[in-house]
Amino acid sequence: MNAAVRAVVRMGIYVGAKVYFIHEGYQGMVDGGDNIEEASWESVSSMLQVGGTVIGSARCKEFRTHEGRLKAAHNLVERGITNLCVIGGDGSLTGANLFREEWSSLLDELLQKGLISKEAVRSNSELHIVGMVGSIDNDFCGTDMTIGTDSALHRIIEVVDAIMTTAQSHQRTFVLEVMGRHCGYLAMVSALACGADWVFIPEMPPEDGWEDNMCQKLSENRADKKRLNIIIVAEGAIDHHNKPITPDYIKELVVRCLGFDTRVTILGHVQRGGTPSAFDRILASRMGVEAVLALLEASASTPACVVSLVGNQAVRLPLMECVQMTQEVQKAMDEKRFEEAVRLRGRSFENNLSTYRLLSYRKSSFNVAVLNVGAPAAGMNAAVRSAVRVGITEGHKMFAVSDGFEGFSKGQVREIKWGDVGGWTGQGGSLLGTKRTLPGKHLDKIAEQMKIHNINALLVIGGFEAYVGLLELSAARANYEEFCVPMCMLPATISNNVPGTDLSIGADTSLNAIVETCDRIKQSASGTKRRVFIIETMGGYCGYLATVGGLAAGADAVYIYEEPFDIRDLQANVEHLTEKMKTSIQRGLVLRNENSNENFTTDFIYQLYSEEGRGVFDCRKNILGHMQQGGAPSPFDRNFGTKISAKAMQWITRTLKESFKGGRVFANSEDTACLLGMRRRALVFQPVAELRDETDFVHRIPKEQWWLKLRPLMKILAKYKTSYDVSDSGQLEHVTRFQPKDSNSSSAI
Repeated sequence: MNAAVRAVVRMGIYVGAKVYFIHEGYQGMVDGGDNIEEASWESVSSMLQVGGTVIGSARCKEFRTHEGRLKAAHNLVERGITNLCVIGGDGSLTGANLFREEWSSLLDELLQKGLISKEAVRSNSELHIVGMVGSIDNDFCGTDMTIGTDSALHRIIEVVDAIMTTAQSHQRTFVLEVMGRHCGYLAMVSALACGADWVFIPEMPPEDGWEDNMCQKLSENRADKKRLNIIIVAEGAIDHHNKPITPDYIKELVVRCLGFDTRVTILGHVQRGGTPSAFDRILASRMGVEAVLALLEASASTPACVVSLVGNQAVRLPLMECVQMTQEVQKAMDEKRFEEAVRLRGRSFENNLSTYRLLSYRKSSFNVAVLNVGAPAAGMNAAVRSAVRVGITEGHKMFAVSDGFEGFSKGQVREIKWGDVGGWTGQGGSLLGTKRTLPGKHLDKIAEQMKIHNINALLVIGGFEAYVGLLELSAARANYEEFCVPMCMLPATISNNVPGTDLSIGADTSLNAIVETCDRIKQSASGTKRRVFIIETMGGYCGYLATVGGLAAGADAVYIYEEPFDIRDLQANVEHLTEKMKTSIQRGLVLRNENSNENFTTDFIYQLYSEEGRGVFDCRKNILGHMQQGGAPSPFDRNFGTKISAKAMQWITRTLKESFKGGRVFANSEDTACLLGMRRRALVFQPVAELRDETDFVHRIPKEQWWLKLRPLMKILAKYKTSYDVSDSGQLEHVTRFQPKDSNSSSAI
């Protein structure tokens, strides 16, 4: 929420509006006085890394009454506030919409009571409302993700990872209750992200007899020498008869039927706490900027809107339509129309649920090999686990190749079974082993191994080398019949530099590592003299990590290869930072992508800032290095790797069936060698041959990159006087440019 508050304040000031904090939610609006306080640029400094909300939030019964809303209207009119940005759940947003609908009558009533003048009525005749959804449950229809959900998933996964370490010494069953009284999103996604054995959510009540089925599965897992069983329960979980399914009931059942040592953990409000994740900071920042633009463009006829995330685009949707759809979900669940409730939840929820349902057991036929290629990326193991288990579910025999194409050529191929990948989702790096070696030099030996093991399909998980490797294999089909099989690649690289996808497995974990380190580095200067940190990030020639990490960490400048810079730009940045440091701002942050410029090195920039800032601030530099590749994968990467891998295996199954003729598999068309990537909202299969034209092979980056549109937003939030193209936000197709207005503007937010 704080990242959203910061973005609204800074974007509001940028466009020339007066911006106010309203402390303690609607209660503060009703009470007025010091609860409504003008905000300055500096007042939102150092907020990005703080959890909760620094301006406070409170439930307010008084605002639900006409008298309460009248007081609130009076307090807003006194300060000339005509634009309201509300961050909350569907109840808060519904209240805001009612307030807007009553606005004219409230002003008339205040005029009749002599509390405001006719001039005040005229100048405050319209109240514009825009909403942003802050809810860890992700229970609001119309958006793929609400502010706070990803951070809550981080808290859940941290607890699960901590619990899993005890499995090294004890054979135990853990039952975890997570929040979600009416929505099972947290339970379902955390179950996918940690490889839970069973999950209970309100939208999917288990069939009668679930007790026996669950106990049988737990028993089979123990027979496979799995030391730990995890069962995740949403607090609102029910069976088909609307009877609550509680953690204590599950524990009693497991102990009675199986005699397993069982523990219950109820996470409670731990899920709401802690520092926000990189994803939440970026999401809230983008939504905050979009909210201000929506307020600026609003007219009397514009319905109140809510800023939502669809794919990777920030969009505006009619507020009440989203609220009504959210209420329809609950109505469908009350009436036991669970399939419809899942459909109303949206495509993201449906995809998660279908992936979870896939992970059940059947027997084998085709042989499918899976391998990791390139540098290790967090989430690779989750993708391999999903591929193995969905592959077995789809009826295949799965083979694991160690050490990429090099290991393939050496015959490091073995069958991998259901139980072999237990507990893999939370493991960082690549348990299969991975190398950057391309297949071109070893085509003969790889073809020989595919023939020996009768490999009918390939799943390659990796970065740019995996993409180039798949191009080489598909090009070699004319000479090697063994490569005439379905081949699919999943992008997994922290650099996010693979063409054909907006996001890669591993990039989110790396971003969180960068942001967490930046937070600690900035905190190290707390209470000291003014200090600027120069930090170098990885990414090769791709500036994704530096740019998006800079947005999430509140950087003052970010240098990347894709946006060339010269000594004049460096001078302007130094001067800008020097002026900022002369105010109450104590710390500065500058990020540089490792290959942004061969001459303007990190050392050069450090020395330049040190010299030019002499007497105003001092400098420190940090090269983050390979710590960006390590650590446990984030919930997003675990979930993304699991989902995208499951979809790839389904594609492989379909393509195998279509290619099976005359007793063998033969596939040599371009569309049987694909990359599965996320494009905006959809997961799309694209022939790698068609992606050649989109690729800068020299610098190993796509020719067009969507995230470059975030750079103007980052500069605005760092107080640069730059123009912002509204079309960059994904909202409008025509180009409108907002320049900062003069400081005498009467608009207030």
